[in-house]
Amino acid sequence: MRLASIDVGTNSTRFLLAEVNKNQLSVKKSGLITTRLGQGINEGRLLPEAMERTVLAIETFLEEMATFKPQAIMTAATSAVRDACNRDEFLQLVYARTGLKVKIYTGEAEAAASYAGVLSGLPIEESATVVMDVGGGSTEFIWQDPKGIHYISLPVGAVRMTEGAHSEEQIEQIMAETLNKVKARQGEEFSLVAVGGTATTLAAMSLELVQYRSELVHGFFISRAEILSLLKRLKEAGPEGRKKIVGLQPQRADIITAGVSIVRNVVEALDLPGLTVSESDILHGLILELYHKMSK
Repeated sequence: MRLASIDVGTNSTRFLLAEVNKNQLSVKKSGLITTRLGQGINEGRLLPEAMERTVLAIETFLEEMATFKPQAIMTAATSAVRDACNRDEFLQLVYARTGLKVKIYTGEAEAAASYAGVLSGLPIEESATVVMDVGGGSTEFIWQDPKGIHYISLPVGAVRMTEGAHSEEQIEQIMAETLNKVKARQGEEFSLVAVGGTATTLAAMSLELVQYRSELVHGFFISRAEILSLLKRLKEAGPEGRKKIVGLQPQRADIITAGVSIVRNVVEALDLPGLTVSESDILHGLILELYHKMSK
C-alpha cells in the first residue's frame, strides 16, 4: 500500500511517501521546507504570510508526490495550529487550495504518533527507553512502565522559546515537573531517543555533514559532552557565525540555540550520558496510523 503523510509543524512542513506492508515502511520520497508557520507563536495567532508559505509548501509536496500516486495522504498539524485562535482559517485555506483535510493533533496524539514512528525504525527496548520529540512549538515525552504508556506534551519548543526570549533557567523551570516524572518512572535504567529537527541537526553538526545524510543521522549517538560543546559553540558563534557551521541549515540558525538548550536541560536533568537520534518520527507514525485505518 502506497501512502503519504504531511506534518505541518511550527518551524517546518515535511512529507513522507512510503510503501507499507505488514507495518514495515519502505520510504520512496520525502521532503522538507522551512515555512515557520509558528512565526509570532506567542501571540496565539497564525500570520497570513506564514499560512501562505505553508500552503505553498503543501502544494509543492503534492506535485512531487503526484507521479507516485499515493492511495491516501494523512495531513497533521501540531503545536502552532492547535494553539492558534484562527486555526479554522488555516484549515479552510489548505482545503480550498489543495483539497486536503488537515487533522489537528493534540499534544498527546502527537506524542503517540512520534512514539509509533520511533518504534517502527529503531530496534529499541520499549520498557527501557524514553522518547523525546523537540519541535518548534512543543516538546513531547513518551515512555512505558508497568502502569502503561505515558505521554506528556509541554509548550516548550525551539521557535516558541526563541521568540519568547526564554533563558535557559526559564526553560529549566518550565520542564522541571515533567522531567521529575520521567526520573520517577518505574523500571530499570533507561536510554533516551530524540526526534525532531533539533535532534537531527545536532547529529549533522557533530558529524560535520556538508550534505545531510539520513542513513548516518539515524541511530547516531551523541554524548552529553558533545551536546554541551556544540551548545557553547553555537552561543559563541553569534547569529551570523551560526549560519556557517557545517551541518546546520542556515534557516534554522536563529532557533537552534534554544532547541539545543532544551536538549541540554533534559540530558543533564535526567543525568544521562547522551541520546540516540532517530530519523523515524511522527511522519512514520502518521503513515502507520493511516495504514491501520485503511486495512480495517
